[in-house]
Amino acid sequence: MTLEDYFKIDGTYELKDGLYNVTGNVLLIKEVEKLPFKFGKVTGHFYCSNNQLTSLYGCPRSVGGKFFCHGNKLTSLEGSPTQVSDNFWCDGNKLNSLEGGPQSIGGDFKCSHNILTSLEGCPKRVGDGFSCARNNLTSLEGVPQSIGGDFYCQSNKLTSLEGCPKKVSGNFDCSHNNLNSLEGAPIHVDGDFWCNGNLTSLKGCPKFIGFDFCCNEKLKNTKEYIQYLIMKKLRS
Repeated sequence: MTLEDYFKIDGTYELKDGLYNVTGNVLLIKEVEKLPFKFGKVTGHFYCSNNQLTSLYGCPRSVGGKFFCHGNKLTSLEGSPTQVSDNFWCDGNKLNSLEGGPQSIGGDFKCSHNILTSLEGCPKRVGDGFSCARNNLTSLEGVPQSIGGDFYCQSNKLTSLEGCPKKVSGNFDCSHNNLNSLEGAPIHVDGDFWCNGNLTSLKGCPKFIGFDFCCNEKLKNTKEYIQYLIMKKLRS
C-alpha cells in the first residue's frame, strides 16, 4: 500500500516523523472511511470531499490553499486542519458540532446542509463568505464577527438574529426561519438583503442595504421598506 494508491499528488512530498508533507495539492481518489496515511503540512489544496469519511484524523494540520471535506459522513470536525489559508467546506455531512475545526479561515467557510443546533466552535475569523444554511440552528451565537463576504443562514429554526456580525461585505440571507422581526440583523449590508418567509415586521432591518431588499410583498408598505427605497433613490 503506497500513498499514490489512495491519493493523487500534484507536486512533491517527503515523509518526516510519520507525516507526509506535500509541496503542492492532494486529492483523495479511493473511497475510505478513514485516511490510511497522516499528513503534516500541505502547501496547496487538500481535497477529500464526496467520499465515505467518518473521521478527519490524518488530515494535514496546515493547508496553504483550500480544504474540502464536504459530502462525507462526518459527525465531527476533530482532526481537521488548524490553519487553512483559503476555503474550508464541510457542508453536506452529518455534523452536530463545529468543535475541533479551524479558528481562522482565509476564504469561505461552509457548514450548510448538516444537523447543527449550535455554532459553538465556529471559526473566529472568516476572510470571505460564511454559510450555515439548512441546519437546525435556533441561535446565531458564536458566529464570527469578522466576515469578508456573503452571510447565509436561511432555512434554519432561528427565532432571532442576535449574534450576527454588525457589517456584512456581501449578501445576507435569513429567509425561511422562525423570525417575527429582524432585531439583531446587521446594521450595514453591502449586497442584497433577503428575508423572505413568515416575517410580520421589518423592525431591526439594516440601516444600509447596498442593493436589493427582498421581503414579502405585504411588508413593502412598512416604514422600514419605504425608508430603504428613499435611500436607494438618493444614491442613484
